[in-house]
Amino acid sequence: MDKLAIASINSLPSNAVQADFETIEISVSEFESILKDSISIYNEIAEMLRDCGILRGSELARVTGKAQDSLKAAQSPVEKILLLNAYQKQLLTRIKEALKARSTPGVLRQAITKIQLRAEALVNHIKVLAEGRAKVSLSSPQARQYLAGMEGRPVSRRDCIRALKRAEKICPALICEHLGDGRQTTRLTAKVDDLLSVSFGNGQPAGYN
Repeated sequence: MDKLAIASINSLPSNAVQADFETIEISVSEFESILKDSISIYNEIAEMLRDCGILRGSELARVTGKAQDSLKAAQSPVEKILLLNAYQKQLLTRIKEALKARSTPGVLRQAITKIQLRAEALVNHIKVLAEGRAKVSLSSPQARQYLAGMEGRPVSRRDCIRALKRAEKICPALICEHLGDGRQTTRLTAKVDDLLSVSFGNGQPAGYN
């Protein structure tokens, strides 16, 4: 038999357990151990997503926070296990999609939109601004002015805010927040020590040379 054909675990027949047991008793400590192992596996997958740059910053926090809230609301230990399995599958799907994109020539580069390029340029710019400071910030009006200078034409407020939000995703040290001034003014902030310890990409993005 081809080794590839046996490279996965086959599903158990529906009566594989019932043939010997009508019910299964398990101690609380054993079930807690299973639950802890499942949580540990989820966290390891999430850490892989972060380290590989597939999910970062607020997006990873949102996904993990949703899973955490669902587990807290679950009424039974079995429900918690089923939820953990479902969330693990979701994370694995993200990894599968990312690997597929990276293995297809040209797909990854095509996925880098103008918003992504602007976001990378803003991260590089804010790192320059950070020199000699303890904290650094960049407001959306400042970002629009910088991007307009780079591109030689005005950048809309909406597209600028999108770039600021994307910058937060690709650089976990950055925090993107609204100032609450009624004008949707947005600002990136960071502690310089955290910012300078983070690396991403391969330097200045193409299109902003």
